[in-house]
Amino acid sequence: MRQSLPRVPKDRIAVLIGAKGATRRDLEKAAGCKNIQIDSISGEIEVTWPEAGDYDPVKALKLPDVIKAVGRGMAPGRAIQLLQDDWFFEMVDLKEHVGKRSNQQRRIRARIIGSEGKIRKMIEQHTGTEISIYKSTVVLVGEGAGLISARHAIEMLASGSEHGTVIKYLEKERRKSRIGARSIDYIVEKESTTTQTDDFADLVPDLANVAHRRNRRLKASQVDPENEEAVVEVMELAEDEEVNWEEE
Repeated sequence: MRQSLPRVPKDRIAVLIGAKGATRRDLEKAAGCKNIQIDSISGEIEVTWPEAGDYDPVKALKLPDVIKAVGRGMAPGRAIQLLQDDWFFEMVDLKEHVGKRSNQQRRIRARIIGSEGKIRKMIEQHTGTEISIYKSTVVLVGEGAGLISARHAIEMLASGSEHGTVIKYLEKERRKSRIGARSIDYIVEKESTTTQTDDFADLVPDLANVAHRRNRRLKASQVDPENEEAVVEVMELAEDEEVNWEEE
């Protein structure tokens, strides 16, 4: 089966091919395809897959995202992680936030990167994602919840939010994810057994009788005097009980 993939920019063709075709071969091996043909002039790509059943169809669906990520500035080694089942691709177009003005796009890119790349690294560390900034686009790859938080953080910066506001948002989301990871999905209630009680009662002589008498006294204190049947039941003496009285 042949599959056409997104065309990559000319300045990213060499990165996708790699030294002596090394990167291309790594992609072929990771995806499980027969070969990847890359036109070194136009950047057009075509993939040949084995017969149905001899390759992973999920990887066939994800390979176009890997190519798009590499074409938008991400290192191939990082983009290949998209072939994992729980990793996904997101792309933010800065033109949607600041228009086509190149000076505004540069300003937003600088805000997302931060001094010495600190802001981008912080977003990656808080969300567990990989971020690549190329021209007017920001590419993000990562797992579900972290990827959503990272995209929102990028959009906040692109819309003019302060770095401090974005950092507080990321810290809040990370706390929520940690709490969610520690939460108990369900509780299994074990049935009570008499074996443990009996075993413990055997260790203390007459403990069972003492507990029985205590329960009777507790029940007697809760009886409604107007309820004749309940009063009669409480007044009945057990075998080990007796009533003693004497005149003063």
